[in-house]
Amino acid sequence: MPDLHQLLIFLAAGLLLNLTPGPDVMFIVAHAVRSGVRAGAVAALGITAGCCVHVAAAALGVSALLMASGTAFTLLKWLGALYLIWVGAQMLRAAWRPAPALALENAAGQTRSQPGLATVFRRGFLTNVLNPKVALFFLAFVPQFIAPGTVHAGWVFLALGLIFTFNSLLVCIGWAGVASWAARRGGALQRALRWLDGAAGALFVVFGVRLALAEAPVAVR
Repeated sequence: MPDLHQLLIFLAAGLLLNLTPGPDVMFIVAHAVRSGVRAGAVAALGITAGCCVHVAAAALGVSALLMASGTAFTLLKWLGALYLIWVGAQMLRAAWRPAPALALENAAGQTRSQPGLATVFRRGFLTNVLNPKVALFFLAFVPQFIAPGTVHAGWVFLALGLIFTFNSLLVCIGWAGVASWAARRGGALQRALRWLDGAAGALFVVFGVRLALAEAPVAVR
């Protein structure tokens, strides 16, 4: 493991990275605003589970395979891009629904338009695990904090990756709590839902297109 100074730098860098809004944060916030902090927390758990897959894969060298194999990277890239665009399209469709329909559903207490917690978890998991850039991020970021010649470097990598992921989970649950609180305090939940669904949906489509256009890492041949 790195010394205390390096570990503190690692934690600080991870905190800043996790606080930066991105597709994962938008996914969590959208569900927290629409369905409450519980749904946002479940979305965070799904994303965290996806991160754990990437950490384990990187520790086992699978991420290095993605960097070395153009075919593997391209396949996972297109799967991730299509899934991000699909999730974005679902959010945009929810944002474009007529306002009276939303009002009637809310008044009647119906929840047909709101996905169940299992669906939220699954979507969060797939959104993260199908993005090869997450795997490559761990492969590029974590080794910077592992000293050359470290014994059992794979286990150290796994430990640091899990620490990063656990911190990410705490930050993401914090995002869910803040988003849910803001929705309750704002008094304009319906407008917030439509705006956030539209913004998050558009962002997911943009991220999907960017992922589809992303070039393979330099090491890929």
